[in-house]
Amino acid sequence: MRKSILLITAAIAVAGLIVWAASDRHTYAKGGGKAEMINIFNAETGQVEKVKPVRKTDEEWKKLLTPEQFEVTRLKGTEAPFVNTCSVPAHGKVGIYKCVGCGTDLFKYDKKFESGTGWPSFWQPVSDLNAKYESDNSLGRQRTEVLCARCGAHLGHVFDDGPPPTGKRYCINSVALKLVEANARAKSEKATFAAGCFWGIEASFRQLLSKGVLSTRVGYTGGHAKNPTYEDVCSHTTGHAEAVEVTYDPSKISYSDLLKVFWEIHDPTTYHRQGPDVGSQYRSAIFYHTPEQRRLAEESKAELEKSKRFKDKIVTEIGPAAEFYPAEEYHQRYYEKSGREPACAVRLGS
Repeated sequence: MRKSILLITAAIAVAGLIVWAASDRHTYAKGGGKAEMINIFNAETGQVEKVKPVRKTDEEWKKLLTPEQFEVTRLKGTEAPFVNTCSVPAHGKVGIYKCVGCGTDLFKYDKKFESGTGWPSFWQPVSDLNAKYESDNSLGRQRTEVLCARCGAHLGHVFDDGPPPTGKRYCINSVALKLVEANARAKSEKATFAAGCFWGIEASFRQLLSKGVLSTRVGYTGGHAKNPTYEDVCSHTTGHAEAVEVTYDPSKISYSDLLKVFWEIHDPTTYHRQGPDVGSQYRSAIFYHTPEQRRLAEESKAELEKSKRFKDKIVTEIGPAAEFYPAEEYHQRYYEKSGREPACAVRLGS
């Protein structure tokens, strides 16, 4: 009798766990439970906003999307080339392409170009906050899949054969996008820094994505060779430095704030060296894009020297920004892709 009671009790407990697990799975799929928040850039206002991720069941997505939209965005399908057309904004209007599933801003019309592939192509998203990237080997070759950062919708893939200034081609399914005409553009500016291995430098500035930094990319600049590879730069014959190009909203974070981060995350007194990394590509340098950036860079360097924070002379070079050659894809957002923790943590006062 005692054994029968124990068996019945165990069966009830297992059934309860199954019901709870199923309910919990459904709650997670619908975005229930503890509210998780992520940062998303609003391209119309130029502000980073905290929003909830969008999660739905397949049945809920099917009610919201057309069959083709569901096939592409939720099942990672690909629309036929040269079949669908991508809407364009009216003359004089600013066009923003949003995710068809959740409405997240993804691409601006002025970053769109004709690639001849039969799919809409862009050379830059509105912000790296709004897109996420995953390795895709589904066709027997490595590609980088692009997804909506808020709802996980499959958008397309990004390739390294795009036009300047990024050299990227975001090949996107048109059914994954919906065009919205906007009245305002977020103002952005660029800043370029070299401070040793660009993996860590980029990771440091990406910690500021919610504070005014819109996007980052690593690459090579300051030298004479055209279209250098990583191997070329490591040969010490190109004159290029490993650098990070930061796109930021000056109404949210100032160039002076970026300079503070730059001085904090490396040793500006070691000539052509940072830690164990030795060579001219690891030099400390600021590449200014405007006369105002030059003035601020020179003033910040002079103030740092006057403070005697470093006992040795500061050897940081300050020069005009030249052609920036994006590094190979495997170098971009290296720490995010590898899952490793960067050594530097940014401490930026509010």
